[in-house]
Order: sequence, then C-alpha cells, then structure tokens
Amino acid sequence: MPESFWERLRQGLSRTREGLLDTLGSVFQGQKSTELFERLEEALLSADVGVEEAKRIVTEVSAKLPGRFGWEELLTAVEQIIAAELSQAERDFSLPSELALLLFVGVNGSGKTTTVAKMGKWLLAQGKKPIFVAADTFRAAAIEQLKELGEELGVEVVAHKPGADPGAVVHDALVHARAAGYDVVLVDTAGRLQTKVPLMEELKKIRRVVEKVLGRAPDERLLVVDATVGQNAISQAQLFHDAVDLTGLILTKLDGTARGGAVLPVVRALKLPILWVGVGKDLDDLAPFRAAEFARALLRG
Repeated sequence: MPESFWERLRQGLSRTREGLLDTLGSVFQGQKSTELFERLEEALLSADVGVEEAKRIVTEVSAKLPGRFGWEELLTAVEQIIAAELSQAERDFSLPSELALLLFVGVNGSGKTTTVAKMGKWLLAQGKKPIFVAADTFRAAAIEQLKELGEELGVEVVAHKPGADPGAVVHDALVHARAAGYDVVLVDTAGRLQTKVPLMEELKKIRRVVEKVLGRAPDERLLVVDATVGQNAISQAQLFHDAVDLTGLILTKLDGTARGGAVLPVVRALKLPILWVGVGKDLDDLAPFRAAEFARALLRG
C-alpha cells in the first residue's frame, strides 16, 4: 500500500481511533485492572465492533499482557489481535485471461457508481482495457454519473435509456466488449432496497445473462458497503449474497465514520473477503485491503 494511501487511511479512521485511544488513555495505569478492560470493551463497542467481538478481544488482550505493561504494549496487543482476526478477510484480486466481468451491487448511496470508476482507473493503471455498463436503469442520474466518470477517465460506457431492461444492457455490453477487444466489463447495478424483491430478481437475471453469454458466473460479485452504516451492513449483505452469491466486499466512506470497528463483525458474520477499501471521493482513493495496515490505522495516530 503506497504511503500516501496509508496516510489517507490513517486520517480516514481518525474518528474511530480517537474514540478508542481517548477511552483507554483515561484509565491507563500500566497494569491490568477491571476498569481498564471494561473501558477497552466500552471503546470497542463505541467503534461498533459488536458485543461478541468486543468480549473476545478483551479476553485475548488480557491473556496476552503481563501483569504490568506499557502503553505501547497495550496498543500492540490490541493491534495484533485485530490484525489476526481480519487476516482471514484478505484475498488477492486477480482476473482471468479471457474477458472478465465484475458485478457491483449495493444499496443506493453506498458509493457504488464512484467505486466502479475507481476500479476502472486502477485497471487502466494495470494496463487493462475496461468498459463500464450502466445497468442501474431506474435512476437517470446514475446513468449520467457513470457517463461523466467514464468521459473523465476515457472509458467507454454502455447505456440504454432510463427504464430499460438491465439484463438487456448487460447482454449488449458483453457482446460489444468481446467484439471490441475489451479486457474487463464493470457493471453498475441498482440498489433500491425499499423494493428489494424486484431488485434481487433483477440481479439474479443479470447473473443469468452473464452465464449465458460468458458460460460462467460474473468473475467477481462485489458488494459495495458504506462503512458508516456499521453492523447494519450485515443484514444488507445477506440479501445480496442470497441473490448473486457474493465473492467479496468493498468498503467505502471510511473517512466519515467513527464505526470503523464494524469491519470485524461484518467479516466474521459474512465470511467474505474484503478486496478493496475507499477513504475519499477522489478516483485514486481505493486500494487493496490489508489487515495489518487496517489494524495499524485503527490504533496509530
């Protein structure tokens, strides 16, 4: 992870980190105490780690530390335990040698369309030839936003008129991408949970279209999760998981939350890898998830 991105990640998690450190610092006396561990649990709960995760971390920290210890030893113990827990969520991102398709799903407002563009920029830097697909046909604004981002990056966008069949848009895009020699198709989808049954059926249809054209499911089915919603992401994710069999998560808006600890219960509950994290609105603000760096940013000012 480039140092510049580490700095943005560190800054993005500052609200979560400050809550943790302020709570612990107020009672730290260099030795084990009931009050210290109660405040550690309280701080973790404030960061939206969840009751089970908080209790487990406190138990492991208590077992790891000697009778007397320094502030740095305390932070290191918590950091190592969180990093070990999150290490199960690491998975390297790779693409097949043939035409690849990445399906982006998530609720409206999660940053899905911007994330598609961020991924497109990252793929361009890897020497790939991406194409965007505006399959959120129910929101004219989503189509226009993707077109604008595509124009900014010099990436072609396949779009139909608002209200068109999303499956038809994806079908046409795949046929065109194959004929035109593209490497990666990135599909932006709708996310209106208030009519969740039609939405999930629509996503299942898109998956069937991909399977028919490519002979396989979308190579990645990525849920874009707004980190500010905390543990509410778990129930969101389950709906999308049931519809398209998710392969991974992308965490966005880490720069605007004091609930960065929710990553832990989300990972444990969903048993899905976190492939990418975003910490800002710029198209460069996306990087592969690394457990050790994330844990470090949670605890190091």
